[in-house]
Amino acid sequence: MTDLDNERDDLDGHTIDELSDYLDRGRTPLDPSIEGSPGCRIALSSLERLRQISQSLVEVDAAAEAPRNDDWLGGILESIGREARAGRDIPLLPPSPRATLSVTEGAVRGLIRAAGDRAGGLIIGRCRLDGDVTVPGTPITVSIDASVFWGERIVETVDRAREAIYSALLKHTELTIASIDITVHDVYFAQVAEPEDSAEATDSTDASASTEGDAL
Repeated sequence: MTDLDNERDDLDGHTIDELSDYLDRGRTPLDPSIEGSPGCRIALSSLERLRQISQSLVEVDAAAEAPRNDDWLGGILESIGREARAGRDIPLLPPSPRATLSVTEGAVRGLIRAAGDRAGGLIIGRCRLDGDVTVPGTPITVSIDASVFWGERIVETVDRAREAIYSALLKHTELTIASIDITVHDVYFAQVAEPEDSAEATDSTDASASTEGDAL
C-alpha cells in the first residue's frame, strides 16, 4: 500500500491536497463526504490555522525580501494528515451504566494541535500520545515537536503552550496526563537582505531544544 493510499484511508478517501483545494474554493460546493468525516474536519481545522500562520510568515518574508524554505510546511501537512486518523478509542465516563462513550485519538490530537496553535508563538509539528489511552487512569505522556518564531522566549512560549494544552485536555478528556513534553526543533525568522558580497541570509535555524514538564 502506498503513502497516498494510507492517507486516503486516514481521511475517508480524501487527501490533504484535496482538502487544501476544498479550502481554496471556500468549502463550496459543500462536499458531504468531507464535511461528514471527523478526520477530514479535524484536518480542515488544522489546515485553516496553519494557513493563517504561514500567511503572516509570507508577509514578513516579502517585506524583508528573504526567500523561505517551505520544507517545514510539507512536514506539518504530513503530520496533519497522519494524525487526523481516528486511531484508538479513548473512553469517557458515561452518564449511565448502560451507555458507552469515547473520543477518538485523532480528535484528541486535533484538540492538542488547536490549543498549542492558539497559545501563540509556535507551530505544532508532530503530536503523539504515549501510553495506553484505552485504559482509564493510565498515565499518558503527550510528546510534541514544535517550531517557534524568532523573537519569542522559547521557555516562556513552551510553558504557555503546555498550560493551554493541559487545560484543553482537562476540560475535554478524562486522560491522566503524566507529562507534556515539547521539543523545539526550529526557529523561523526573516532577515533583511544583506549586500551581495555578504554571507547568504538564512530563514531558519536548527534550535533543538527540549522542555519537559509534569502535568500542571
